[in-house]
Amino acid sequence: MEERQLFIYKLVLYVTGFLLFCEWLRPLETISHTEDAKIFFIYAVFCFFVSFLQVPWYISILLKGMALAFIMDGLYIAERIFSGAWFSVFYEQIIFNTQMIQFQEWWQMTPLFRSLLFLILLWLMSYLLYYWFVIARRMFFFVLLTLIYVTVVDTFTVFDGKWSIIRTFVIGMIALGLSSFAREMDKESIPLKGLHKARVWTIPLIAVILLSSAAAYASPKFDPQWPDPVPYLESAAGGAGPGGSRNGTVQKVGYGEDDSRLGGSFIQDDTPVFEAVADGERYWRIESKDTYTGKGWEDTLDESVTNMDPENITFETFSEEVEVEEQTAFITMERQALFKKLVYPYGLSSLVRFPSDYELLVHVHTGEMDTVKGGSPAKLGEFVANYEFPTFEYNQLREAGDDDPQEIRDRYLQLPESLPNRVRNLASQIVGEEDNRYDRVKAVESYFSSNGFEYSTTDVPVPDENDDYVDQFLFESQLGYCDNFSTSMVILLRSEGIPARWVKGFTGGERIDTREFNDNVQNVYQVTSGNAHSWVEVYFPEVGWVPFEPTKGFTNTTDFYTDVDTQDSEDSAATPEDGGISEDNLGNPQQMDGEEQSSDQAGAGSSDQHNTWIVVLSVGFLIIAVILFVTRYRWMSMFLIRKYRKNSDEQTYEKAYLYLLKVLDYKGFKRKPEQTLRDFARTVDQHYQSNDMRRLTDDYERVVYGNESQRTQWPKVTELWEDLIKKTLS
Repeated sequence: MEERQLFIYKLVLYVTGFLLFCEWLRPLETISHTEDAKIFFIYAVFCFFVSFLQVPWYISILLKGMALAFIMDGLYIAERIFSGAWFSVFYEQIIFNTQMIQFQEWWQMTPLFRSLLFLILLWLMSYLLYYWFVIARRMFFFVLLTLIYVTVVDTFTVFDGKWSIIRTFVIGMIALGLSSFAREMDKESIPLKGLHKARVWTIPLIAVILLSSAAAYASPKFDPQWPDPVPYLESAAGGAGPGGSRNGTVQKVGYGEDDSRLGGSFIQDDTPVFEAVADGERYWRIESKDTYTGKGWEDTLDESVTNMDPENITFETFSEEVEVEEQTAFITMERQALFKKLVYPYGLSSLVRFPSDYELLVHVHTGEMDTVKGGSPAKLGEFVANYEFPTFEYNQLREAGDDDPQEIRDRYLQLPESLPNRVRNLASQIVGEEDNRYDRVKAVESYFSSNGFEYSTTDVPVPDENDDYVDQFLFESQLGYCDNFSTSMVILLRSEGIPARWVKGFTGGERIDTREFNDNVQNVYQVTSGNAHSWVEVYFPEVGWVPFEPTKGFTNTTDFYTDVDTQDSEDSAATPEDGGISEDNLGNPQQMDGEEQSSDQAGAGSSDQHNTWIVVLSVGFLIIAVILFVTRYRWMSMFLIRKYRKNSDEQTYEKAYLYLLKVLDYKGFKRKPEQTLRDFARTVDQHYQSNDMRRLTDDYERVVYGNESQRTQWPKVTELWEDLIKKTLS
């Protein structure tokens, strides 16, 4: 009966440990490229089950190894399992990935090898958790680690850890409660066969867990009382990766595909993405999006994808009425570029040096161009882009009128029903008495250059559930970066019946050199993740889509001109942008105009540095405190060993012996109330297979009860004491 109850107790403890471990696996599909984490859960269950059965080690290794091999075969290896070809593939994978590790080219590691390493980790954790929870009964450290892990993942990634934290708290409380319950039973010498009488003890445990969980969940929460330290920590640690999803409050700057949740701060990233040899700075376009949800952008148009001939690209953003100049650009993608799409200038007509084994799939509505190899997305190394660089004439834009095709109006005048009316009212006030589309668009574009708007990548708010992203920016924060400015301009224009769409890609980058290309000396631009940008395209009848730049501190790289006979009247309009900046400073969407913001940034920089040091010192002190607490018996023992060597009085001997009992208790050698010191010493010696504890106990009893002096024996006694301390802590 007692063995059965002991089995049930161990099983409950082990299950709680497994449930806590599952919280480490749940974020995998969200924060990594893992498409289906179920296989890892299944293998973890199997490993935990085998570890709990406590079968001989060679059978355990055989069972877990066979399961691992079947998983590898089912996921990655097509050959018959355990055949010569199967082992050959596996061997080649091991050799290749070992070389990649030696060369520190971690990104080249294959999915098979990464999965193999992770499955081996699950294998090891099944044994470690059995030891921590069932044998040592020391689960507090793992519970604490799980809470820290979930909170860090929830803070720094797109994973929503709200319910995960609650589950971890409840399961952790159950595990710690059961452990404390078992210790009290040992302390009071209550056998497990009497557990049926002690069941009422579990009622307070369950009540405390339920009440504390309910109170914590239902109680009101204060807003943050100090600045968010995450940007500083992510900046120091390298952030969450370029092109991160927009669901978090802090992102690392770069191109990303998920724009459904805009807002939040950015961390600067100067990782090179591609190098462009071109005649001048250009917008490097990737895609546009049509539907604004109130929180971000989505592409809801029909997936009309065309397999297009690279030598004859027919996708156009403007009509033949626009004056163009034929130009060529040479693009070299960097190894760090993670996206597998084409970056291209306006007016792209053909691609040269396009690999014959690649395909170009063009989304005709958004302009997104996927490069595909063997049916899978693949990144180009380098290519030459021939394009017709457009130049838009002012009078042509002013005279374009408002006769938009119905197809354009249906797609690009969409607004969410929840859009606050004050946004529409503001749009009407901005355009005022302007009598043509171009001037109305310019009025909205120039609205952001004043009226209190500021460019910033930090402290940018994320709209709450009931807030609108544009409304919050226009009327509350007036603080943000390119996404805030460009989205707001699109919505204001649509509110006035002007078709507009949100476009994303890269700005021109930094000019780093010149190079002779196609018999001409052209500029070399380095484009980094920090140049990721969003802007606005506005539709003009019989002209097409024209780019505009509302973000404060940036210059539109599109070329505009006016006829000679109206040059004088259009001088002011011909200026690229109000408050323009020099060419060397163009194109980085995460940098403010230095002259405009220098004084503000000086004060902010001092404050930021001060806050950074506070965070760093606080984290440092916390880490040191945790390390000192975890290793307290080791460094305290080292200190006491040196101290007791110098003193040979009876009081010191008594303190040393009592400290040894404390260390033994900490390491799991608990002295029962009915045990004498000699009985306890015999138990310790049986574990260490020595008689050191009995000899030390005999000397202790002579000192305490016989009042005998041990000064002559002190060196020998000290040696016994030190050996036992070191054995216990090893």
